[in-house]
Amino acid sequence: MTVNRCPNPNCEYFNRTLPNNVKVCPMCGTSLGNVVVSTPTADNQPASVEQPAVIQASTSSLSPLISSPRPNLRLIHTSGKEFLLLGEDGYIGRRNFTNKYTPEIDLTGIANEKVLSRSHAKIYWDKSQNAYMLIDNQSRNGTYLNGNFLTRGTPYRLNHNDSLEFGQEKLICFTVNLT
Repeated sequence: MTVNRCPNPNCEYFNRTLPNNVKVCPMCGTSLGNVVVSTPTADNQPASVEQPAVIQASTSSLSPLISSPRPNLRLIHTSGKEFLLLGEDGYIGRRNFTNKYTPEIDLTGIANEKVLSRSHAKIYWDKSQNAYMLIDNQSRNGTYLNGNFLTRGTPYRLNHNDSLEFGQEKLICFTVNLT
């Protein structure tokens, strides 16, 4: 019996065993396995010839199975300066010159940076939510999302055009940009 495996090397399910009744990879949508197509032979008897499956599916029909690609996350400061998260997760904060720690989104040098903790908040891509999540990392001066104070240690979903503030009195403000 043949075993279905995702042939896409960029997929998380690459070369993982999938159920035999699955026609496309549930993660990336790549066609799996072969289908049997009947073609007549010289004596007009059908012969089984394996042909690669060609499956065309709309994104909407696969949406429950496939999460959309991770968008780019940018924080746009009120000054217009942009900060890009390069990976799937990281910390927002400011550089620590003593131990050489640098967060993934380093806000060192912006106005009022002293209200920021060194690792003020954690940001990460949650595949199950298909969204970026933000957690205040026990910061001294707090984090606000759309004007609401965030409970420390609790994840909050980030949406395009959300307002993100670090510290009190709107000293450090950003707009979340997801593209």
